[in-house]
Amino acid sequence: MSSGSPLLAARGTSRSFGKTAALDAVELEVWEGDALALVGPNGAGKSTLLSILAGALEPSGGDVERRNGLRVGWAPQRPAQYGRLSARENLELFARLEGEPDPKAAAGRLLDEFDLPGEAAPSSNLSVGNRQRLNLAIALLGDAEVLLLDEPTAALDPEQRRRLWERAAALREAGGAVVFATQNLDEVERVADRVAALRDGGLVFAGPAGEYDRSQTESLFA
Repeated sequence: MSSGSPLLAARGTSRSFGKTAALDAVELEVWEGDALALVGPNGAGKSTLLSILAGALEPSGGDVERRNGLRVGWAPQRPAQYGRLSARENLELFARLEGEPDPKAAAGRLLDEFDLPGEAAPSSNLSVGNRQRLNLAIALLGDAEVLLLDEPTAALDPEQRRRLWERAAALREAGGAVVFATQNLDEVERVADRVAALRDGGLVFAGPAGEYDRSQTESLFA
């Protein structure tokens, strides 16, 4: 953890949908070099927290702090792409939106990196795994310094998982960070250096991975 301010922080952040509280006054900081795993059962608030940190969802209470000029890449659990556009067209479109100086080159690079088809077939025809690869490729546009990934490896094969975590490790070494929600506790042990466990919208553990009691968190899924 570096000195100074965090890259990104939730400050008493809460979110309600009608009368249902999805997130309850969460305090969480993301620092340079972090690999922060969000764990907990379905409905615990992981996706809501990631959406708020990404700026895709407004908090009902509290705030989100970002380091000035911070660039964030977000891969939601449900791929956010245009089904009528091809993988290449999606990447070129989002590259322009992210201010990439050469959208065609950026799209070509990520097509190769994620082994995505370059033909003009609509992305709605892609396999589940390829749609997830495209989802992750979009998140990497714009030189993101923090990656927010919601169940990023659920539909990936082992080789693509390896490539993703290698890319995340390189980002961390360069002073960035990755925050990922997962149900895969083995992956938590291999990748994360910090863990935040949620239940019923509340944070029940936040600390170094070495202090994380896997057996306690497994009970959250019971």
